[in-house]
Amino acid sequence: MSAIKRICTGAPKIGTHSGTFHCDEALACFMLRLLPKYKDARIIRSRDKDVLNDCDVVVDVGGVYDPESDRFDHHQRGFNHSLNSLNPVYEFTTKLSSAGLVYYHFGIPVIREVLNNSHGDSKTLVDNSTAEELFVKIYRSFIQEIDAIDNGISTHDGESRYNINSGVSSRIGYLNPPWNCEKSEEEVAELFVKAMDLVGSEFIDRINHFAHVWLPARSLVELAIKRRFEIHNSGRIIFLERFCTWRDHLFGLEKSLGVMDPLLYIVFQNKEGSYGVICVPIDSDSFENRRSLPEGWRGMRDDVLSGVSGIPGCVFVHANGFIGANKTYEGAIAMAEKSLSDL
Repeated sequence: MSAIKRICTGAPKIGTHSGTFHCDEALACFMLRLLPKYKDARIIRSRDKDVLNDCDVVVDVGGVYDPESDRFDHHQRGFNHSLNSLNPVYEFTTKLSSAGLVYYHFGIPVIREVLNNSHGDSKTLVDNSTAEELFVKIYRSFIQEIDAIDNGISTHDGESRYNINSGVSSRIGYLNPPWNCEKSEEEVAELFVKAMDLVGSEFIDRINHFAHVWLPARSLVELAIKRRFEIHNSGRIIFLERFCTWRDHLFGLEKSLGVMDPLLYIVFQNKEGSYGVICVPIDSDSFENRRSLPEGWRGMRDDVLSGVSGIPGCVFVHANGFIGANKTYEGAIAMAEKSLSDL
Protein backbone atom coordinates (compact mmCIF):
# COMPACT_ATOMS: atom_id res chain seq x y z
CA MET A 1 0.00 0.00 0.00
CA SER A 2 1.38 3.45 -0.89
CA ALA A 3 2.26 6.05 1.75
CA ILE A 4 -0.62 8.23 0.52
CA LYS A 5 -3.20 5.54 1.17
CA ARG A 6 -1.96 4.57 4.63
CA ILE A 7 -4.73 6.45 6.40
CA CYS A 8 -5.88 5.25 9.78
CA THR A 9 -9.28 6.71 10.51
CA GLY A 10 -9.47 8.02 14.04
CA ALA A 11 -5.71 8.70 14.25
CA PRO A 12 -4.50 12.25 13.54
CA LYS A 13 -2.88 12.83 10.17
CA ILE A 14 0.06 15.12 9.46
CA GLY A 15 0.28 16.02 5.80
CA THR A 16 3.38 17.06 3.91
CA HIS A 17 4.49 16.91 0.28
CA SER A 18 5.57 13.82 -1.60
CA GLY A 19 8.71 13.61 -3.73
CA THR A 20 12.10 14.92 -2.63
CA PHE A 21 12.10 15.70 1.07
CA HIS A 22 14.00 18.36 2.98
CA CYS A 23 15.14 19.01 6.50
CA ASP A 24 12.48 21.58 7.34
CA GLU A 25 9.40 19.40 6.87
CA ALA A 26 11.17 16.39 8.41
CA LEU A 27 11.76 18.43 11.57
CA ALA A 28 8.29 20.02 11.45
CA CYS A 29 6.67 16.57 11.38
CA PHE A 30 8.95 15.30 14.13
CA MET A 31 8.16 18.25 16.41
CA LEU A 32 4.43 17.83 15.94
CA ARG A 33 4.63 14.17 16.89
CA LEU A 34 6.28 15.12 20.18
CA LEU A 35 3.01 16.75 21.24
CA PRO A 36 0.38 14.56 22.96
CA LYS A 37 -2.20 15.56 20.36
CA TYR A 38 -0.12 14.18 17.49
CA LYS A 39 2.01 11.49 19.14
CA ASP A 40 0.20 8.72 17.24
CA ALA A 41 -0.26 10.72 14.05
CA ARG A 42 0.38 9.19 10.63
CA ILE A 43 2.55 11.05 8.14
CA ILE A 44 0.72 11.48 4.82
CA ARG A 45 2.99 12.48 1.93
CA SER A 46 1.04 13.85 -1.02
CA ARG A 47 0.43 16.87 -3.23
CA ASP A 48 -3.19 15.94 -3.81
CA LYS A 49 -5.37 18.72 -2.37
CA ASP A 50 -8.17 16.35 -1.42
CA VAL A 51 -5.75 14.13 0.50
CA LEU A 52 -4.18 17.13 2.24
CA ASN A 53 -7.58 18.62 3.09
CA ASP A 54 -8.32 15.44 4.99
CA CYS A 55 -5.23 15.93 7.21
CA ASP A 56 -5.43 17.47 10.67
CA VAL A 57 -2.29 19.53 10.12
CA VAL A 58 -0.34 20.25 6.92
CA VAL A 59 3.28 21.43 6.69
CA ASP A 60 5.43 22.64 3.79
CA VAL A 61 2.76 22.16 1.13
CA GLY A 62 -0.64 23.54 0.18
CA GLY A 63 0.22 27.21 -0.29
CA VAL A 64 -1.46 28.31 2.95
CA TYR A 65 -0.19 29.68 6.24
CA ASP A 66 -3.14 29.70 8.63
CA PRO A 67 -2.42 28.64 12.21
CA GLU A 68 -6.15 28.60 13.01
CA SER A 69 -6.60 25.68 10.63
CA ASP A 70 -3.12 24.21 11.30
CA ARG A 71 -1.74 24.95 7.83
CA PHE A 72 1.97 25.80 7.79
CA ASP A 73 3.35 26.36 4.30
CA HIS A 74 5.92 29.03 3.40
CA HIS A 75 6.17 28.70 -0.39
CA GLN A 76 3.24 30.87 -1.38
CA ARG A 77 3.65 34.25 -3.01
CA GLY A 78 3.79 37.07 -0.50
CA PHE A 79 4.96 34.93 2.42
CA ASN A 80 7.90 36.63 4.13
CA HIS A 81 7.33 35.91 7.78
CA SER A 82 10.14 35.69 10.30
CA LEU A 83 9.98 35.32 14.06
CA ASN A 84 10.37 39.09 14.25
CA SER A 85 7.43 39.77 11.93
CA LEU A 86 5.21 37.38 13.88
CA ASN A 87 6.33 38.74 17.23
CA PRO A 88 8.61 41.82 17.40
CA VAL A 89 9.97 40.69 20.76
CA TYR A 90 12.22 38.35 18.76
CA GLU A 91 15.18 39.82 16.86
CA PHE A 92 15.37 37.12 14.17
CA THR A 93 14.52 38.33 10.66
CA THR A 94 15.37 35.11 8.77
CA LYS A 95 12.45 33.97 6.62
CA LEU A 96 10.74 30.97 8.18
CA SER A 97 10.46 27.52 6.66
CA SER A 98 7.87 24.99 7.77
CA ALA A 99 10.22 24.05 10.62
CA GLY A 100 10.36 27.64 11.87
CA LEU A 101 6.59 28.07 11.55
CA VAL A 102 5.84 24.93 13.55
CA TYR A 103 8.52 25.90 16.06
CA TYR A 104 7.06 29.38 16.50
CA HIS A 105 3.59 28.05 17.25
CA PHE A 106 4.49 24.88 19.17
CA GLY A 107 8.13 25.27 20.23
CA ILE A 108 7.62 25.96 23.93
CA PRO A 109 5.21 23.06 24.54
CA VAL A 110 7.55 20.83 22.51
CA ILE A 111 10.49 21.88 24.69
CA ARG A 112 8.47 21.13 27.81
CA GLU A 113 7.49 17.69 26.48
CA VAL A 114 11.11 16.80 25.70
CA LEU A 115 12.39 17.89 29.10
CA ASN A 116 9.54 16.23 30.96
CA ASN A 117 10.40 12.93 29.29
CA SER A 118 14.18 13.14 29.05
CA HIS A 119 15.12 11.53 32.36
CA GLY A 120 12.69 8.66 32.85
CA ASP A 121 10.65 9.14 36.00
CA SER A 122 12.46 12.38 36.80
CA LYS A 123 10.53 15.40 35.58
CA THR A 124 12.33 18.59 34.58
CA LEU A 125 10.08 21.44 35.62
CA VAL A 126 10.56 24.43 33.31
CA ASP A 127 9.27 27.82 34.38
CA ASN A 128 8.04 30.31 31.80
CA SER A 129 11.18 32.46 31.69
CA THR A 130 13.44 29.41 31.32
CA ALA A 131 11.24 27.96 28.58
CA GLU A 132 11.36 31.26 26.71
CA GLU A 133 15.14 31.48 27.07
CA LEU A 134 15.54 27.95 25.74
CA PHE A 135 13.13 28.73 22.89
CA VAL A 136 15.33 31.63 21.75
CA LYS A 137 18.59 29.73 22.19
CA ILE A 138 17.35 26.68 20.25
CA TYR A 139 16.06 28.85 17.43
CA ARG A 140 19.33 30.77 17.23
CA SER A 141 21.53 27.68 17.38
CA PHE A 142 19.51 25.07 15.47
CA ILE A 143 16.21 26.03 13.83
CA GLN A 144 17.34 29.27 12.17
CA GLU A 145 19.99 27.47 10.13
CA ILE A 146 17.36 25.07 8.77
CA ASP A 147 15.05 27.99 7.93
CA ALA A 148 17.79 29.88 6.12
CA ILE A 149 19.06 26.93 4.09
CA ASP A 150 15.57 25.91 2.99
CA ASN A 151 14.89 29.48 1.85
CA GLY A 152 18.24 29.83 0.07
CA ILE A 153 19.66 32.45 2.43
CA SER A 154 23.46 32.52 2.52
CA THR A 155 25.52 33.00 5.66
CA HIS A 156 27.71 35.57 3.90
CA ASP A 157 27.82 38.24 1.24
CA GLY A 158 30.09 37.72 -1.74
CA GLU A 159 32.23 34.65 -2.39
CA SER A 160 32.55 32.11 0.42
CA ARG A 161 35.97 30.93 1.58
CA TYR A 162 34.74 27.35 1.88
CA ASN A 163 31.55 25.30 1.80
CA ILE A 164 29.93 23.45 4.68
CA ASN A 165 28.39 20.19 3.49
CA SER A 166 28.14 18.26 6.75
CA GLY A 167 25.26 20.13 8.40
CA VAL A 168 21.99 18.43 9.23
CA SER A 169 20.20 19.87 6.18
CA SER A 170 22.85 18.36 3.90
CA ARG A 171 22.70 15.01 5.66
CA ILE A 172 18.93 14.93 5.30
CA GLY A 173 19.33 15.70 1.60
CA TYR A 174 21.68 12.75 1.16
CA LEU A 175 18.94 10.40 2.41
CA ASN A 176 16.89 11.08 -0.72
CA PRO A 177 17.25 8.49 -3.48
CA PRO A 178 19.95 9.51 -6.01
CA TRP A 179 18.81 10.52 -9.49
CA ASN A 180 19.96 7.23 -10.99
CA CYS A 181 18.28 4.95 -8.45
CA GLU A 182 14.56 4.27 -8.71
CA LYS A 183 12.65 3.95 -5.44
CA SER A 184 9.00 3.24 -4.89
CA GLU A 185 6.80 5.74 -3.12
CA GLU A 186 6.69 3.51 -0.06
CA GLU A 187 10.49 3.20 -0.01
CA VAL A 188 10.83 7.00 -0.15
CA ALA A 189 8.30 7.27 2.68
CA GLU A 190 10.50 4.98 4.75
CA LEU A 191 13.53 7.16 3.97
CA PHE A 192 11.53 10.17 5.13
CA VAL A 193 10.97 8.46 8.48
CA LYS A 194 14.76 8.05 8.71
CA ALA A 195 15.12 11.75 7.95
CA MET A 196 12.66 12.62 10.72
CA ASP A 197 14.56 10.42 13.17
CA LEU A 198 17.92 11.90 12.18
CA VAL A 199 17.02 15.55 12.56
CA GLY A 200 14.70 14.77 15.46
CA SER A 201 17.42 13.07 17.49
CA GLU A 202 19.70 16.07 17.01
CA PHE A 203 16.87 18.44 17.95
CA ILE A 204 16.22 16.55 21.20
CA ASP A 205 19.94 16.42 21.90
CA ARG A 206 20.15 20.22 21.53
CA ILE A 207 17.22 20.77 23.89
CA ASN A 208 18.77 18.56 26.56
CA HIS A 209 22.20 20.11 26.09
CA PHE A 210 20.96 23.66 26.38
CA ALA A 211 18.74 22.85 29.36
CA HIS A 212 21.18 20.71 31.33
CA VAL A 213 24.62 21.93 30.22
CA TRP A 214 24.41 25.39 28.67
CA LEU A 215 21.87 27.03 30.97
CA PRO A 216 23.39 25.94 34.32
CA ALA A 217 26.69 27.55 33.27
CA ARG A 218 25.12 31.00 33.52
CA SER A 219 25.39 31.18 37.32
CA LEU A 220 29.11 30.27 37.20
CA VAL A 221 29.87 32.96 34.63
CA GLU A 222 27.76 35.53 36.47
CA LEU A 223 29.59 34.87 39.75
CA ALA A 224 32.97 35.17 38.00
CA ILE A 225 32.01 38.51 36.46
CA LYS A 226 30.77 39.87 39.78
CA ARG A 227 34.09 38.89 41.40
CA ARG A 228 36.28 40.29 38.61
CA PHE A 229 37.77 43.10 40.70
CA GLU A 230 38.90 40.51 43.26
CA ILE A 231 41.01 38.93 40.51
CA HIS A 232 42.54 42.10 39.07
CA ASN A 233 41.99 45.78 39.73
CA SER A 234 41.31 46.42 36.03
CA GLY A 235 38.17 44.31 36.20
CA ARG A 236 39.05 42.85 32.80
CA ILE A 237 40.16 39.39 33.92
CA ILE A 238 37.81 36.79 35.38
CA PHE A 239 38.46 33.41 36.95
CA LEU A 240 36.10 30.53 36.29
CA GLU A 241 36.24 28.18 39.27
CA ARG A 242 34.93 25.47 36.96
CA PHE A 243 35.35 25.66 33.20
CA CYS A 244 32.00 25.72 31.43
CA THR A 245 30.22 26.90 28.28
CA TRP A 246 30.74 30.61 28.87
CA ARG A 247 30.64 32.37 25.49
CA ASP A 248 26.94 33.08 25.04
CA HIS A 249 26.41 33.91 28.70
CA LEU A 250 29.35 36.29 28.99
CA PHE A 251 28.19 38.77 26.37
CA GLY A 252 24.63 38.92 27.65
CA LEU A 253 25.76 39.18 31.26
CA GLU A 254 28.15 42.02 30.45
CA LYS A 255 25.12 44.00 29.30
CA SER A 256 22.75 42.99 32.10
CA LEU A 257 25.38 43.56 34.82
CA GLY A 258 26.44 46.91 33.37
CA VAL A 259 30.08 45.99 32.75
CA MET A 260 31.66 49.22 31.49
CA ASP A 261 35.09 47.92 30.39
CA PRO A 262 34.71 44.76 28.28
CA LEU A 263 36.25 41.60 29.67
CA LEU A 264 39.43 40.51 27.91
CA TYR A 265 40.76 37.32 29.53
CA ILE A 266 39.34 34.27 31.30
CA VAL A 267 41.52 32.18 33.58
CA PHE A 268 40.43 28.62 34.38
CA GLN A 269 41.83 25.35 35.67
CA ASN A 270 42.45 22.58 33.16
CA LYS A 271 41.61 18.96 33.91
CA GLU A 272 45.35 18.25 33.85
CA GLY A 273 45.84 20.62 36.78
CA SER A 274 47.43 23.53 34.92
CA TYR A 275 45.67 26.86 34.43
CA GLY A 276 44.56 28.24 31.10
CA VAL A 277 44.11 31.82 29.99
CA ILE A 278 41.76 32.33 27.06
CA CYS A 279 41.00 35.53 25.19
CA VAL A 280 37.45 36.82 24.94
CA PRO A 281 36.36 37.13 21.28
CA ILE A 282 34.57 40.19 19.89
CA ASP A 283 31.32 38.19 19.85
CA SER A 284 30.22 34.65 20.60
CA ASP A 285 30.67 33.38 17.03
CA SER A 286 33.90 35.17 16.17
CA PHE A 287 37.49 33.93 15.88
CA GLU A 288 38.72 37.51 16.37
CA ASN A 289 39.73 38.39 19.92
CA ARG A 290 39.09 41.60 21.77
CA ARG A 291 42.74 41.40 22.72
CA SER A 292 45.05 38.48 21.92
CA LEU A 293 48.01 37.30 23.97
CA PRO A 294 51.25 39.11 23.03
CA GLU A 295 52.68 38.50 19.59
CA GLY A 296 56.12 37.71 21.00
CA TRP A 297 54.76 34.77 23.02
CA ARG A 298 52.84 33.01 20.28
CA GLY A 299 53.91 29.51 19.28
CA MET A 300 56.32 29.19 22.22
CA ARG A 301 56.35 26.60 25.00
CA ASP A 302 57.75 25.78 28.42
CA ASP A 303 61.09 27.31 29.46
CA VAL A 304 61.50 29.26 26.22
CA LEU A 305 58.15 30.95 26.80
CA SER A 306 58.91 31.56 30.48
CA GLY A 307 62.21 33.18 29.48
CA VAL A 308 60.62 35.48 26.91
CA SER A 309 57.64 36.43 29.07
CA GLY A 310 59.49 36.64 32.38
CA ILE A 311 56.75 34.49 33.98
CA PRO A 312 57.74 31.17 35.61
CA GLY A 313 55.83 27.98 34.86
CA CYS A 314 54.56 28.80 31.36
CA VAL A 315 53.26 25.81 29.38
CA PHE A 316 52.38 27.26 25.97
CA VAL A 317 50.76 30.05 23.97
CA HIS A 318 48.90 29.06 20.81
CA ALA A 319 50.33 30.30 17.51
CA ASN A 320 47.17 32.36 16.96
CA GLY A 321 47.42 33.93 20.41
CA PHE A 322 43.92 33.06 21.59
CA ILE A 323 44.87 30.74 24.45
CA GLY A 324 47.80 29.91 26.69
CA ALA A 325 48.54 28.02 29.88
CA ASN A 326 50.68 28.06 33.00
CA LYS A 327 51.43 25.46 35.65
CA THR A 328 49.99 27.65 38.42
CA TYR A 329 47.03 29.94 39.01
CA GLU A 330 49.39 32.81 39.85
CA GLY A 331 51.29 32.25 36.63
CA ALA A 332 48.14 32.28 34.50
CA ILE A 333 46.95 35.48 36.17
CA ALA A 334 50.39 37.00 35.52
CA MET A 335 50.12 36.06 31.83
CA ALA A 336 46.76 37.78 31.58
CA GLU A 337 47.97 40.79 33.59
CA LYS A 338 51.09 41.24 31.47
CA SER A 339 48.93 41.07 28.34
CA LEU A 340 47.05 44.08 29.69
CA SER A 341 50.19 46.06 30.43
CA ASP A 342 50.18 48.36 27.39
CA LEU A 343 46.47 49.27 27.56
